[in-house]
Amino acid sequence: MIDINLVRENPELMKRALKNRQMKTALLDDFLSIDSEWRKLTQRVDESRAELKKASEVRDIEQAKKVKIKLKEEEADLTALESKRNELVVKLPNIPDTAVPVGKDESGNIVLKTVGKPRKDGSDYLSIAGKLGLIDTERAAKVSGSRFGYILREAALLEFALVRFAFDTLTEEGFIPVVPPVMVKPEIMQGMGKGKFIADGDAFAVSADNLYLVGSSEHSIGPMHMGEVFVEEDLPRRYVGFSTCFRREAGSYGKDTRGILRVHQFDKVEMFSFVRPEDSKNEHEFLISLQERLVGDLGLPYHVLQVCTGDMGFGDLRQVDIETWMPGEKRYRETNSASNVGDYQSRGLGIKFKRASTGKSEYVHTLNGTAFAIGRMLIAIIENYQTKDGGIEIPKALRPYVDFSEISAKK
Repeated sequence: MIDINLVRENPELMKRALKNRQMKTALLDDFLSIDSEWRKLTQRVDESRAELKKASEVRDIEQAKKVKIKLKEEEADLTALESKRNELVVKLPNIPDTAVPVGKDESGNIVLKTVGKPRKDGSDYLSIAGKLGLIDTERAAKVSGSRFGYILREAALLEFALVRFAFDTLTEEGFIPVVPPVMVKPEIMQGMGKGKFIADGDAFAVSADNLYLVGSSEHSIGPMHMGEVFVEEDLPRRYVGFSTCFRREAGSYGKDTRGILRVHQFDKVEMFSFVRPEDSKNEHEFLISLQERLVGDLGLPYHVLQVCTGDMGFGDLRQVDIETWMPGEKRYRETNSASNVGDYQSRGLGIKFKRASTGKSEYVHTLNGTAFAIGRMLIAIIENYQTKDGGIEIPKALRPYVDFSEISAKK
């Protein structure tokens, strides 16, 4: 949730952020109008309560009755206004960092660096995996519909090799391993700043139980400490989580409908950090460096993108993506994303820390970053490590976790 005082005091800053994000500025006008009414009515309610207290103290029963009737009406109006105000404030996005380039969509993203030499030849992963019996989307479609897949044989073992490799790497860096819940309450989604995720139709709902399936481990790791106050010495607090994730992929119909690149269900290893405000920029760079290390240790060519305002996540201050080279498509595709969310989520969930020098509580900053989106990493490995005879070589970093160095086409 955005800092309401910041919006009130700097409406032009918020308006510019909306424009840069390709969002309608009328949303801000609506919020400010409702917020102004709410503040005026809050003042009247406070005055009426004081008036009622005074009438009660002097035992003016008739006056007290009149004030009670008025106060009841005012409080009902205030509740209704507060509800409208809350509905609007969660629709306001985070204000991008000044270093983020302004752009209307992904065409405005900037390549910061390129690592590795892209492979020019090669088949696409589906044709390779199909012959080797590693991925089956046809049977999955019969069972679950489109955008699902079975991961089989050595590919299934590679999934868990990727998970163990990521966990081993990150726990050595002080990350706490966690397997979080994959269903959360609606208020948790809102507190995490994922109202747009719901409004856009991307979230799967379990309506009978009033729960949502998470679209990322972030959605349930972030709320772990809601309503809590960290001791400053306990920060940064870092987690690495593994979970299955669910997304409708609303708005992507017709895109990547084949295979497992863009699916409704996928597994992911996610990093999540709670830090002091002054440490969040460095923490963001730290998460990005770990992503580069993980992808680089697999020997995959990639480039790093600074995501522009129009393509950035709703709650992000700054977002940086890693796109890995896919020889089958002859282009880079997103495999990792790292976001500095600032205090946007901690405000929504009431997560603070007590600063030792002042004794005051302040909101922490939260950050998240993909370690491995498993399906996409399997695609990248299959395509970049395909052999001339139709097999797949196993990256050296993963060989300690499996008992084979190659998936042979000769079976």
